[in-house]
Amino acid sequence: MTLILECIVICFILLLPCVVAIANGIHHAAFLFEQDVQERVVQMGLITKEKISRNKKIFKVSTMTVMIAFVLWAVYGINGARGFWQPFWQIYTLAMAEGLFDRFFIDAYWVGHTKAWTIPGTEDLKPYIPKKTLIVKWLIVIIGNPIIAAVLSGVMLLILR
Repeated sequence: MTLILECIVICFILLLPCVVAIANGIHHAAFLFEQDVQERVVQMGLITKEKISRNKKIFKVSTMTVMIAFVLWAVYGINGARGFWQPFWQIYTLAMAEGLFDRFFIDAYWVGHTKAWTIPGTEDLKPYIPKKTLIVKWLIVIIGNPIIAAVLSGVMLLILR
C-alpha cells in the first residue's frame, strides 16, 4: 500500500513543475518542446534562447533533485529497504510509475489531446512529440529505468555498508 502511495506522489512530483512551467504562459515551457517549436517561439519574440536555456536548467535540476531525493527517502527511509534487490525493485517500480504517467498522461493525453500545451503560432508544427522523440522516450522508460534503479541501488548499497 505504501508503494502505491509513493507512486502517486512521484507522479505528482513530475506533474507539479509542468503545471508551474506553463502557468504564466506556455511559451515559458518552450524548453520542453522540440527545437523547431523553440525556434518559432523565439522568432515570434515570445521568449529568448537564453531564457529557454535558463528555464530548462532550473526545471531539470529542481525536478530531478526532488524526484531522486523523494525516491531515496521513500525506499530507504520510509520502507526501510536494504541490500540491492529490495531497493532495486522499489526504485524501479517508482521510476516505471513516473515514466508511464509521463508517457500516457502527460505526453499522450495532456500534450497530445488538450489545448493546454498549444503555443499559438506553432500549430503547424504539431504533433509536438514526433515519432522519433516518442520512441526515444519509450526506450528511456523501458531500458533507462532499470539502469537508473540499478545504479541508485548500487550506490546506496556502497553508502549504507
